[in-house]
Amino acid sequence: MTEDAATGDAAITLLIVDDHPVVRDGLRGMFESAPGFRVLGEASNGVEALSLTAGLDPDVILMDLRMPGGGGVDAIRELTRTGARAKVLVLTTYDTDSDTLPAIEAGATGYLLKDAPREELFTAVRAAAQGRTVLSPAVASRLVSAVRAPRAPGNEPLSAREREVLALVAKGTSNREIARELFISEATVKTHLTHLYTKLGVKDRAAAVAVAYDRGILG
Repeated sequence: MTEDAATGDAAITLLIVDDHPVVRDGLRGMFESAPGFRVLGEASNGVEALSLTAGLDPDVILMDLRMPGGGGVDAIRELTRTGARAKVLVLTTYDTDSDTLPAIEAGATGYLLKDAPREELFTAVRAAAQGRTVLSPAVASRLVSAVRAPRAPGNEPLSAREREVLALVAKGTSNREIARELFISEATVKTHLTHLYTKLGVKDRAAAVAVAYDRGILG
């Protein structure tokens, strides 16, 4: 935290990550007009967020999930792996199982939808800065349902990134080409493949594509 210029109190520092400039501008304006917050920077995708986090060391990262050039879940997973100090509060328009569960599993501290009221967002950022979990009511309900009704092996939903990888696999794209197109490493591509094989209950690329078409995940 840094000192708030207006009050002299400690201010929560923020990094805003969203691929839409209008959204970033709106969030920056909202937080800079409120006491107790300081926006350190903005990023347009997960890859850029990782770079800025290393340099700016924010208290809280407001992270969108689906962004060209690097999604939020991969960035959250990397921040968790490297032990970043920043807490990640997902702020997105998506509340499906394939978005919420991977983000929480990757290490997100909280998950809010973009229609959250202004004061709810302020409260959530303050809570996230203290390491407390914050979930929108819709997301909390989904998580409770997921716990109460565990999925059968081979029938788990794919994350947004896993669907992207699988769609490219279905086009005959190699791991190296997938890595280049999605701006991730080949090792990360292999990790996504391993995870989606498990979720689909298959052992190779051809079977994964066949099952995905059969279940309506592709096409």
